[in-house]
Amino acid sequence: MGNFEFKKKFGQNFLSDKNLLEKIVNKAEVSEEDIVLEIGAGAGALTEVLSAHAKKVISFEIDKDLIEHLSEKFDGTNVELHFDDIMKIDDEKINNIVGGRFKLVANLPYYVTSPIITRFLQNENLVSLSVMVQEEVADRIIAQPQTKDYGVLTVICNLFGCPEKVLRVDRKMFYPVPNVDSAVIKIDKRENSVYENSDGLISFVKNAFAMRRKKISSNLETNKISKSEIEQELKNLGLSESARAEELSLDKFIKLYQVFSDKNK
Repeated sequence: MGNFEFKKKFGQNFLSDKNLLEKIVNKAEVSEEDIVLEIGAGAGALTEVLSAHAKKVISFEIDKDLIEHLSEKFDGTNVELHFDDIMKIDDEKINNIVGGRFKLVANLPYYVTSPIITRFLQNENLVSLSVMVQEEVADRIIAQPQTKDYGVLTVICNLFGCPEKVLRVDRKMFYPVPNVDSAVIKIDKRENSVYENSDGLISFVKNAFAMRRKKISSNLETNKISKSEIEQELKNLGLSESARAEELSLDKFIKLYQVFSDKNK
């Protein structure tokens, strides 16, 4: 790659071990019928393995210094490259580019992990999401209620599917070597979301977790919903009136949201 310099601002940590890359693609269950959306092509190592398994790979890369390298590497292949920041492109345009149902596979830059996952789980064309994340983030995604790791991202991921930690990746497998280990999280999207108004529910959950040490009644109190009303509804759900957000399962979050969404209208 010549004089290419790794850029901290893009969170660049590249993988090159072919056996590991094959494992990632196998865990993502990519087949010759699949269109794959990749976020962060990097040096193109994962892109190359994806292209050998998929019908088509549509890969976004923010670093324009990689244009020459990637364009030469994938010239004449089933890889379509876009040198743009995918977070600045709206969903309609992305869906037009992809042209149908797709699987998302990515070695995500750590700084955009939550925004990418939250956004694409809400995309109606997503089939599944298989992403490399920091292992501590993976543990948060698969956490159970009433644990310190359970939080907003846990609830969001479970709203759209059943997240699994399918592969652990030692930090030494990356270059440059990061300070943490990583893991691959896979989420098969449910055909029908658990709750139709996902935007409203996600906002509700974020508010509930706004200050973790506070009672959920304090975090959710508004000029339309009193703390005592919230405490009563918590009791109706079999919870303590002093419950905190990490005590609520996805099902109880949905029930609580349904009660108060009408009152907030």
